[in-house]
Amino acid sequence: MSRGVMNWTFSDVVDVLKEHGFTLSHIEGSHYFYLKSHDGKVYQVCVPKHGSRAFKPRTLKGMIAQSGLTRSGWGI
Repeated sequence: MSRGVMNWTFSDVVDVLKEHGFTLSHIEGSHYFYLKSHDGKVYQVCVPKHGSRAFKPRTLKGMIAQSGLTRSGWGI
């Protein structure tokens, strides 16, 4: 059974981003910013780190949109 947009943690999201060539740009407080340049576009994804809590579905959907990847690229 697929987990969809439920139960994604900080480390799960970072693993997917690194898999697709994103690198850590900078950190502001508890927010980690990952960058990737592809086809002349720059994608920046802000990933909040608040312990081991799972992201709310809407937060994860925002990160998916920021990344420019399809949902299937995320394994959803």
